[in-house]
Amino acid sequence: MARTLALVLVGAAALAVGPAAAGSEPGRAAADKAVAYRATAPYQHHANGVRAGYKPDRYCVFDRAGGTGALGYPHFNHAYDNSTDPAKPTALFYEDDGRGGKRLVGVEWLVHDRDQNLTTDDDRPSMFGVPFKGPNRGNFPGQPVHYALHLWLWKKNPEGQFTTYNPTVTCLPGTTRP
Repeated sequence: MARTLALVLVGAAALAVGPAAAGSEPGRAAADKAVAYRATAPYQHHANGVRAGYKPDRYCVFDRAGGTGALGYPHFNHAYDNSTDPAKPTALFYEDDGRGGKRLVGVEWLVHDRDQNLTTDDDRPSMFGVPFKGPNRGNFPGQPVHYALHLWLWKKNPEGQFTTYNPTVTCLPGTTRP
């Protein structure tokens, strides 16, 4: 019910922004967030995300650098690598819902670094008026140097909507990569 209400409010906000504000950065950011909400709303049902080509990782990802928080369970659709379309995130993040299922909490866009050089960033993308983080080393063998932008659409992050890890997302014991 709360998520349905959130979708209605986001849709109303998008209509209020309208085309007149589309040229302004804050107006564009709000409109793009509304697009991301609408596009990812069906993925609140975990099976819909999987059917849409988002491949689940069986492990929950937490901040190993000693910070607090986690990403949850990433689900990647590599067909959307290099997307800066708010309707096509590369990854969906789910957390355990406490009833044996998964709840959508956030999304991520991932763009490969053009020159694969960690010391240059002249091709850094941005969305929602926010620059992507990076360039970052690949997180697994074969993943290229890339930029990433996390957006906590479906669960509030007290550290900020675009912060990498969310301290309100936790990994259950035994669910993280050994």
